[in-house]
Amino acid sequence: MTAPTADSARASLEALRSEIAKAVVGQDPAVTGLVVALLCRGHVLLEGVPGVAKTLLVRTLAAALQLQTKRVQFTPDLMPGDVTGSLVYDARTAEFSFQPGPVFTNLLLADEINRTPPKTQASLLEAMEERQVSVDGIPRPLPEPFLVAATQNPVEYEGTYPLPEAQLDRFLLKLILPLPGRNDEIRVLTRHSEGFSPRDLEAAGVKAVAGPVDLDAARAAVAEVTVSPEIIGYVVDLCRATRESPSLTLGVSPRGATALLATSRAWAWLTGRDYVTPDDVKALALPTLRHRVQLRPEAEMEGVTADSVVNSILAHVPVPR
Repeated sequence: MTAPTADSARASLEALRSEIAKAVVGQDPAVTGLVVALLCRGHVLLEGVPGVAKTLLVRTLAAALQLQTKRVQFTPDLMPGDVTGSLVYDARTAEFSFQPGPVFTNLLLADEINRTPPKTQASLLEAMEERQVSVDGIPRPLPEPFLVAATQNPVEYEGTYPLPEAQLDRFLLKLILPLPGRNDEIRVLTRHSEGFSPRDLEAAGVKAVAGPVDLDAARAAVAEVTVSPEIIGYVVDLCRATRESPSLTLGVSPRGATALLATSRAWAWLTGRDYVTPDDVKALALPTLRHRVQLRPEAEMEGVTADSVVNSILAHVPVPR
């Protein structure tokens, strides 16, 4: 079987949007963000109130991409071994054997990640960054591709363990899943009244329109996207401006600047270009940077948000010609 071309890989990934729309209504930006994360080998933080199809979105994406997916409900009593796997004693052989945890999959949905203690949150760090799990001193590689989609409920903080800045920085993108508009909500209810079941994607007509080979070809094409010195300077200026903002105690690190450059390249390729423009950087600035800044308490009390600070910086930093 011949490898797909860059153009055919792009067409396959573009088809994902309409395929996922068979099950998920009105969350196009989140779909695009997940595809960008896969192209950049990054991970995603999904934030939205319960019931806006976060789980369904990840399951449908996996089905449309022919990828394996698993879900872990994070709870206060979840142990690191429950995520990564552990050694289990086999009485027949009188030896310990490794039992892989749910992290050994392509798309891991870490549901309500802020409900579990820091020790278990940290167990995901090695998996996310190193793409391997070490148990009993032996590194065990994770499948490729591998993406963690972690969800957070933005309105309920009682009994939660907020992710520290160092761990938030490990997520490539933070995607906000809003409540649907009236027309979209009518479409959701109409589908359910006609028999749609989120547990049966096959009945909804969702089928595989792309696969890991398309993803590999797309990643190779993204690596060829050119970035001018002016665009690199623009990315650096945006990130440096966050460090000087009076509304922030913490600005974007160089890792964040690298992330913005990577997501901008992926977006440029998805939109059919082999070079990055300032508009590509602007398009990905919010989801790439919003979780990498920390507001001053007084600014937060005045109603300032991370998004408003990033938007203000985008409006004031000179755009290269």
